[in-house]
Amino acid sequence: MKGLFNYDNPVWHFIGKFWDVLVVNVLWFICCIPIFTIGASTTALYYVTLRLVRDEDGYTIRSFFRSFKENFRQATIIWLIFLFAGIILGLDLWFTLTTGMFPAGTPRLLFSALFVGMLLIWLAMITYVFPVLARFYGTIKQTIRNAFLLSIRYILYTIGIIAIDVGILYLMLTMLPFLMMFGMGLIGFVNSFFLNHIFNKFIPADETRDIHEMRPIFADEDDAAAGSEGESSGVSPWQLSDAVRQETVLAAEPEESEKPDAEAGENQETGTGEQPETEEDEKPDAEGK
Repeated sequence: MKGLFNYDNPVWHFIGKFWDVLVVNVLWFICCIPIFTIGASTTALYYVTLRLVRDEDGYTIRSFFRSFKENFRQATIIWLIFLFAGIILGLDLWFTLTTGMFPAGTPRLLFSALFVGMLLIWLAMITYVFPVLARFYGTIKQTIRNAFLLSIRYILYTIGIIAIDVGILYLMLTMLPFLMMFGMGLIGFVNSFFLNHIFNKFIPADETRDIHEMRPIFADEDDAAAGSEGESSGVSPWQLSDAVRQETVLAAEPEESEKPDAEAGENQETGTGEQPETEEDEKPDAEGK
């Protein structure tokens, strides 16, 4: 009986997670009301749910609004880009199917298949882009590119995530309407189990539990040479990027700043007392944010 009231009890742990899912869904819904903030709100939701599946302690409300504030600019721009692209593709498909723009038969079928395919790519990318922004550091261009590459490289995960999301929505609208109280929070929480498994492939094993982290998923374009070296050594170039913490957003020190141990030993023997020179971390280009 004593263990029942222990907060470390798995039952209370389970209830606590669903309470967090309920809270984050309410926050997401409220912050989505202005429409143009849907991107920032979804990014903040995934920031919280990704932490929940990693069993990282933290204040749900505080974490949500910290991510909402810090990712607002990037998330809003990305959301507007995807919203505009989705509207264009949807209208193109609608005109193709309902108007005489294309003659019936093969031409209409080909164009319909083209626009459906592009909409599926759009859906796959939007499934990843906000979780990537919540978890990794990068510019808007890098974030969109990374979402596209992840959706293709892990195509089976992508299909599974979309299928599960459709299934949850179907249950909410038909057999289990009470799930609506969890809404997008439940969808993000379920998706985060798959996304966290994918993201961990690009994070060093000893850093998977860093708190408030925000790291680059791919190397910059200037690091293409380093990427080619990684490929030749059998290591994915996606894993060569340095970790970046979200609170400080500091770039990793360049390798040139590290002196060999032998050189340091010579300084001690000669009594010069010279220390290896190191360069202080500098903040990355702010244009990405």
